[in-house]
Amino acid sequence: MSAKQSNSLRIITIIAMMFLYAMIAFVTNLAAPVGKIWGASFEDPAQAERMGMLGNLFNFLAYLIMGIPAGNILAKYGYKRTALVAIFLGFIGITIQWLSGMFDSFAVYLCGALLGGFCVCMLNTVTNPMLNLLGGGGNRGNQLNLVGGTLNSLSGALTPMLVGAIIGESLVGKQIDDVNVVLYIAMVVFAVVYLVIRITPIAEPQATGDKVVYERTPWSFRHLTLGVIAIFFYVGVEVGIPATLISYLTPKVGFAAAGLIAGRYWILMLVGRFIGSAIGGRVSSRTMVICVASAAIALLAAAMLIGDSIMVKTYVQRAIIDVPLASTLLVLCGLCTSVMWGSIFNMATEGLGKYTAKASGIFMMMVVGGGIVPQIQSIVAAHDILLSYIVPLIGVAYILFYALWGSKNVNKDIKID
Repeated sequence: MSAKQSNSLRIITIIAMMFLYAMIAFVTNLAAPVGKIWGASFEDPAQAERMGMLGNLFNFLAYLIMGIPAGNILAKYGYKRTALVAIFLGFIGITIQWLSGMFDSFAVYLCGALLGGFCVCMLNTVTNPMLNLLGGGGNRGNQLNLVGGTLNSLSGALTPMLVGAIIGESLVGKQIDDVNVVLYIAMVVFAVVYLVIRITPIAEPQATGDKVVYERTPWSFRHLTLGVIAIFFYVGVEVGIPATLISYLTPKVGFAAAGLIAGRYWILMLVGRFIGSAIGGRVSSRTMVICVASAAIALLAAAMLIGDSIMVKTYVQRAIIDVPLASTLLVLCGLCTSVMWGSIFNMATEGLGKYTAKASGIFMMMVVGGGIVPQIQSIVAAHDILLSYIVPLIGVAYILFYALWGSKNVNKDIKID
């Protein structure tokens, strides 16, 4: 293959991985609104809230179940076949959610949500190491992951907008059939993406035709092991900060306004990933995480200390209202968490060579932190909402420790070829 053909194939592969990055957010953000429709069918408000979030919980649990198997599948069958299996699972998962309405079965819906989680877990297992390897690792590899993260955030922001436009503002009196239009769109998207990836010649960066021999496990690398813990905390921090912010603001400004204000956190994540992708080729992952983790610690600590003592004005729902300065500081944390995912993955898998695929599966397993850490925070929040931010503060402090010291590869003598 000529250098020109090889470069063209590389560009095609990068574009395909970017599209898969967007699909991850599409599937993940579809679970919550569909779950809300199911939850609205329960009369007790507390039960409705718990049941409505079960689909989201099952998405996170899927990472714990599928993380390591996904890495093993990737190591054995390669990137393209793993991606195709993931997309197929996503299609089946969405189809089962559609069937749950026909059978009027909440349990059937949860099965579909779990399969959807398997899908996004496998897609994450493919896209992160693939883009890192296509970029040659280092700053360029991190930059490609940040570009993918930007598309992921954009898709994540657009999906609930699409669902809201189709379903409408109120869930009262809605049936699961009302969300069928969204599910039909999802099934068509999966079918099209499957065909596109099927005919796209995706390069396998490490394909040699020989059976890969592993002399040890990825856990032998200290910087990976500590990175796995870092990603567990990161996903919990990313989810916990805005989720608890809604609970904090609702008694003060109402649920609708609280949700819109908390939504700015995700918008800032999109902005942060865009900036990160622009500078990622010149700024190392380590430097980036040290800066944003330090800033996040300062913002969280300041929010906890200031509390409701200082009020500021903000524009929401076509009106200017007073909100605690603490809420603004918590929203700004979105800029800090925006670049952590790709950067932590980049540092944790740097220099792993043939162990990268298996390491990616382990990495994905720890996304379950998005379900566990916010749950711990909610327990503290039941007593004091602002004090509960000590939980993400501890998580960010560990991430800073990892960037400063834990990310250094002290196992360079381990054979990886």
